[in-house]
Amino acid sequence: MTAGGRRTQADRRARSRAALLEAAARGLSRHGYANLALEEVAGAAGYSRGALYHQFRGKQELALAVVRWVDETWHSEVGRLGTEAARPVDALLAMARGHAVFCRREVARVMMTLRVEFAGQDHPVGRAVTEVLDRLTADCTALVEAGRADGTIPPGPPAAAVALAYLGTLEAVGIQLAGLAPHDAELAERATRGLLGLPGS
Repeated sequence: MTAGGRRTQADRRARSRAALLEAAARGLSRHGYANLALEEVAGAAGYSRGALYHQFRGKQELALAVVRWVDETWHSEVGRLGTEAARPVDALLAMARGHAVFCRREVARVMMTLRVEFAGQDHPVGRAVTEVLDRLTADCTALVEAGRADGTIPPGPPAAAVALAYLGTLEAVGIQLAGLAPHDAELAERATRGLLGLPGS
């Protein structure tokens, strides 16, 4: 903002970009990539189609920006809970609860919707989603391995398989129980404890 309190052009651009990304994420969650109408995204954000094209060259660039935005938002709200935890097992439990809270917003479904839509296809948006999931799977695999090494997670199936089951369970619980607070977070933690072979809380 300027000294007089008026928004600068950069402020207005950032605000319109954020509104367009959130509207696009909701649209992708509901309709998928193929059925996403850019006019509807612009209208839902409160902007013209021209304003959308001023920020993004087209649907693919917009969808790629949404994938980055959702990934960054998830990491700032959920992933940080894992980095703040004292032990790997606490990180996995905290992220399970945090993911359930994150899924109370409709935009959380966008990654699953795009992953399903682009399964088996070589498309930039599908590749971007896969890269995010692969990175998250590797991070969770490392947490399971570290928890087993420090004795807080008992031995069991391969850590990579446990990480995939963990992420799949969180996705299912988050979507099926979206908005059913506080049960969504409680059940996400219970499911995680079961997957990891931990005693109940």
